[in-house]
Amino acid sequence: MNLSSRITINPDICGGKPCIRGMRIRLIDILDLFSNGLSHEQILQEMPDLEPEDLKACLQYASMKIDHAVVLAS
Repeated sequence: MNLSSRITINPDICGGKPCIRGMRIRLIDILDLFSNGLSHEQILQEMPDLEPEDLKACLQYASMKIDHAVVLAS
């Protein structure tokens, strides 16, 4: 999946926070809905402008952001 077509960062939209396809739907808002127990289907009903691929892109983007190397100084 090409994340750049789904997750966009624009300093003029939502203060430069990652959003879905240039809309004012922040990635963190989608992740919060998931963390509060909403299913894919419920999120899509709540936000009809979203597509199933948008939700997959949110999870993939978040996974990539937390999977970074940690270098410990000795």
